[in-house]
Amino acid sequence: EALRFLSDNSGLAAQWLADIVEYLGDHDLADPRFLADLAVTLEGLKKPSGDLDGGLLAAALDMLEAEFRRLLADHSAPLPLAMQQLNTTSASTAAPSLIPAATVHKLSLILDRLIANGRQDRCLSVYADARGGVVSASLRALGLDYLRNPVDVAQALGPGVELWGRHLEFVVRCLLESERQLCNKVFGQRKDDASACFADVAAHAGILDFLSFGRAAADAKKDPIKLLRLLEVFDSLNKLRLDFNRLFGGKKACVEIQNQTRDLVKLLVDGAVEIFEELLVQVELQRHMPPPPDGGVPRLVSFVVEYCNRLLSEKYRPVLAQVLTIHRSWRKETFSDKMLVNAVLNIVKALEANFDVWSKAYDNVTLSYLFMMNTHWHFFKNLKATRLGELLGDAWLQEHEQFKDYYLTVFMRDSWGVVSPLLNREGLILFSKGRATAKDLVKQRLKTFNASFDEMFRKQSAWVIPEKDLREKTCGLVVQAIVPAYRSYMQNYGPLVEQDVSASKYVKYTVDGLEKMLSALFIPRPRRAGSFQIRHTNDKITSAMTGFYRSASTVK
Repeated sequence: EALRFLSDNSGLAAQWLADIVEYLGDHDLADPRFLADLAVTLEGLKKPSGDLDGGLLAAALDMLEAEFRRLLADHSAPLPLAMQQLNTTSASTAAPSLIPAATVHKLSLILDRLIANGRQDRCLSVYADARGGVVSASLRALGLDYLRNPVDVAQALGPGVELWGRHLEFVVRCLLESERQLCNKVFGQRKDDASACFADVAAHAGILDFLSFGRAAADAKKDPIKLLRLLEVFDSLNKLRLDFNRLFGGKKACVEIQNQTRDLVKLLVDGAVEIFEELLVQVELQRHMPPPPDGGVPRLVSFVVEYCNRLLSEKYRPVLAQVLTIHRSWRKETFSDKMLVNAVLNIVKALEANFDVWSKAYDNVTLSYLFMMNTHWHFFKNLKATRLGELLGDAWLQEHEQFKDYYLTVFMRDSWGVVSPLLNREGLILFSKGRATAKDLVKQRLKTFNASFDEMFRKQSAWVIPEKDLREKTCGLVVQAIVPAYRSYMQNYGPLVEQDVSASKYVKYTVDGLEKMLSALFIPRPRRAGSFQIRHTNDKITSAMTGFYRSASTVK
């Protein structure tokens, strides 16, 4: 203020002094050389840019700037790790400021003086560097290296996406919200300066890195699991939508964050809708792929049942509905939750239509019965008491249970049902005169039984029934069909051949051994991990679908 007074009045004062110098010169009252130097000095005082304070103001401003730096440095401790861990679990409120209110007031006063004296850029730089460093130090303990090295496989991104969502919520709602509040207090009415400075602090917080990670998820290879990841990323951003608008809504300072966020949301919506709309086609394209050679449940069936139930869960259904609604709104179309449900049900029904096609691919009809029995039972068991099962209805589910019973009956009839009648008693007369004839008949029938049993057992040893309850029931029926008949036959006619020197050729099994063999049938063996492939309508495989159930071929 003193300098401003001097600046405003120095011209007039200098003119007065010049008049005096002129008077002294006119009357030879002083040394001419002294008067000449004085005249030069007075000319300098008449200019507005004259050095009126001899550098004192710059020194004072330097001291204020040093104090500004010191106050920021003295309160630059990062957020305690315990608080970070608390907020990554539930980041709903801003972290309490570690800078006392009196210090904030001092910073604001100093800032006003520095900006008023042309040091705006330096102030903003000092503040952004100091608070940005605090933010960076607070985040180091969280281990955010994964943001700069995202994995491009959707399945592997699962845990990373979940962690990303928690970290992003902490950074936005806790850390940056606190920094925004501090910016507003320090900069006061200088809103543009506050926004610019906050944008620099946000850059230190790695907001753009967070958005880049989300984009990496959107750019990952296309498969059904990627849809779940896209929905998770969209849900995390959507929950923070109001926070993003409040923190980064400035017209100038945060324009890059705004643009990247907007682009990411569009990528997520478009990508999720594209995958969802292709699911039905992909299931239909699997129809002509070979079924499992062991008669087990195709992994596609297990995958689709589990996947559709997840889509209809409380975690994903509302998010998917919102994504579809947004996408339809861009095209000026409407969307309802019923449309989502119908789309998922159509996927399941398309999968059901695959069963008959797959069963006809088997050369062995009995194996096709086992396949249908397995698949219908798996369908019934894994859909019952689920959200998807409720939508399909009890009548639909019971139909699959009935199919299982039907195919179990025909499987038994056409396989083991034809083995036990080979031990028939026709023509066996145990009189003394007919003993030799009976012995020959017993040998022949045991030989025929053994050959038929061995062939049946050999084939079915390579077949599986994945569900334990169905496997135990089926083995029980097989044992019931064979063992009692064999036991009775051997009790009545075994003595005819057991004393024979060639008895081992005809009596190959004990009753207990037979029962143990049959009880151990259909036990699944570990399958080699592989991929579930996505085909396009031109029948060209272009990418692999990784999922909860993976296999060597598309359906197997």
